[in-house]
Amino acid sequence: MQVVPAHQYLTREERQALLKKNNWLAWGTILLNYGWVVGALALVYWFPNPLSVLVALFILGGKQLACAILMHDTSHHAVFTSKRLNNWVGEWLGGFPIFNSMKQYRPYHYRHHVSNGLEDDPDLLLTRGYPASKASMRRKIIRDLTGQTGVKALFGLILMHLGIIEFNLGGKVARVPKAQRPAKVVVRNFAQNLLGPLVAQVAIFLLCYFLASGWLYLLWLGAYLTTFQFSLRVRSIAEHSVVTDREDPYVNTRTTKANFLEKVLFAPYNVNYHAEHHMLMAVPPYRLGQMHKILKTKGFYERGVLASGYREVLRGAVKV
Repeated sequence: MQVVPAHQYLTREERQALLKKNNWLAWGTILLNYGWVVGALALVYWFPNPLSVLVALFILGGKQLACAILMHDTSHHAVFTSKRLNNWVGEWLGGFPIFNSMKQYRPYHYRHHVSNGLEDDPDLLLTRGYPASKASMRRKIIRDLTGQTGVKALFGLILMHLGIIEFNLGGKVARVPKAQRPAKVVVRNFAQNLLGPLVAQVAIFLLCYFLASGWLYLLWLGAYLTTFQFSLRVRSIAEHSVVTDREDPYVNTRTTKANFLEKVLFAPYNVNYHAEHHMLMAVPPYRLGQMHKILKTKGFYERGVLASGYREVLRGAVKV
């Protein structure tokens, strides 16, 4: 596994303390992120105008990224003391609201940790191609913010859930042979993988409808197709792109400092502490900041990669 051994920088007592889960802290962080969702929708409901819609779309995109990170964290059983609760929250408050499935994501993501930076890393296509030219980066961002990336991503997810193509969030498309997906298998896959996301979308619509206005659901869907894809791209670049040696665990994973706005848009649940996560992936997200301070004090970042912010990361991802 491509990882820096935690015992080189953390004592046994420190590791035990960092790995300790707290359900109250977990629920607090989740409620805070969903509070942002409610606030963004309320902003447009009470002050409907183009500016409020634009602000809400970017907030919702960042909070949908939070759903993706919650799905990620629960896939490691890193949030709650109970595995059953991790699984339930990971599905219904993480994956399903963004048309995904934590249970499908878990084995896929584990391969990323095993092969981080290597040729069989399933996420490698997400981080290759940088630094990109200014024109190329401009095209990527335009595709994200105009919904082109989102429509393609949603269509691909549906095909993955149905078992028509292999589950891969890194951009690789591999069709499942027809012999392995007869009609009854596709129907079974629909029930197992797509029913939950569809129920979640209906639930979000009904909450909007009964608490304010059903039209607000279009903001959730619009953000998924646009600003969420932009937030996902920036997050992916920050974690593993533009590194000096993608096979060296000290430098193939980046931690990025995040200010308030960057936390809203790109770094929910302390996901910016990504080197820490790769070193000890079962550390709860609400303890990653504490882990970062310990590692910094002990000199990890004399070798590890620490960016001053997402602006620095994006500057490095564009050719001069």
